[in-house]
Amino acid sequence: MAIEVKIPPMGESITSGVLAKWHVKHGDVVKKDQVLFELETDKITSEGTAEAAGQISLKVDAGTEVKIGQVVASIDPAVSASDAGAAAPSPRTESAPVTGAKHDAQSPAVRRLAAETGIDPASVAGSGKAGRVTKGDMMAAADTATAGPRPEAKGEKAPASTPVPLASSPAPLASGRQTRVKMTKLRQTIANRLVQAQHQAAMLTTFNEADMSAIMALRAKYQDDFVKKHGVKLGFMSFFVKAVVNALKEVPGINAQIDGDTIIQNHYYDIGVAVSTDKGLMVPVIRDCDRKSMAEIERDIADAAKRARDGKITLADLEGGVFTITNGGIFGSLLATPIINAPQSAILGMHAIKERPIALNGQVVIRPMMYLALSYDHRLVDGKESVTFLVAVKNALEDPARLVLGA
Repeated sequence: MAIEVKIPPMGESITSGVLAKWHVKHGDVVKKDQVLFELETDKITSEGTAEAAGQISLKVDAGTEVKIGQVVASIDPAVSASDAGAAAPSPRTESAPVTGAKHDAQSPAVRRLAAETGIDPASVAGSGKAGRVTKGDMMAAADTATAGPRPEAKGEKAPASTPVPLASSPAPLASGRQTRVKMTKLRQTIANRLVQAQHQAAMLTTFNEADMSAIMALRAKYQDDFVKKHGVKLGFMSFFVKAVVNALKEVPGINAQIDGDTIIQNHYYDIGVAVSTDKGLMVPVIRDCDRKSMAEIERDIADAAKRARDGKITLADLEGGVFTITNGGIFGSLLATPIINAPQSAILGMHAIKERPIALNGQVVIRPMMYLALSYDHRLVDGKESVTFLVAVKNALEDPARLVLGA
């Protein structure tokens, strides 16, 4: 008897999604717990797996909007790999067609570029491990395809067989210089929430800067011992999380949110940490940061970031945060004004650490400095509270002993 493959429940607020991609083909023999498809919703991207081994029959095409509980395929457990024949290997190891096998093994970034440019990853020479095609390989191939072959010598004309602009790219213009790709549900939701936050909140940003010398010296001194003991690196983010917790305790008005005409005061410290993924920006929440050690916070952040980028994050991982930290510095941002993650009342923006001359005790010295930006909802947070909060964060970063002593 065939086993139905249904779209799994994703949470009370999610009723539908888009079956973005099949990882298998019609007639393939799959294994139990093998990843079958990717489902994109307005909040998260998740994977569907096989409940049993057998031969799969697909009932819905990739790119179709599906409802929670909808049957999208069926598996015949009576058909095994041997029954299907030696010519039908597993979807991720098959040798033919090459396009499907190599495409399934690629990273989300490579798959996205393949969809946008129409370039088959199987036709690109991979520079990654075991010949795997990387994002850089795909970008280089796209540049080459756009530019076409160069003349061999000065004055030579290009061959008449110059490649035609990519015909398989989504809705290309005649010039081949643009493509049109429909926004994912997640990207649409991110866009709508950001616009909504700016329209609903009286958003204002205050700035300061922090001398990162003490933290950098602390990390350099104890990094090896920290890694040996805890199995995770001591990063900057755990210092910022602890600094934010201390500041929220000092200025509890920021640990609050507006619900209609009511102010909700939070008495817990679940901090959201923004993570950039190929699907868009996600903010997994690190729970009870006031009760956790630096090592526990570092482990939780690393785990949440990995699951977000692997598409394994759950809706519960993204809900309930009271404050958000975002780090544009990892991309080189020197200064920016982050947008509040509604319904929270404030967000802290980290930026790149740059050596700059500053005046210290009457002397000009060079120090590694970071600009800090606190965006807040002025309906709830006054200027005095926002500045006091940001100064508390700055003081904790410049004197990390405060994080240990709670001073």
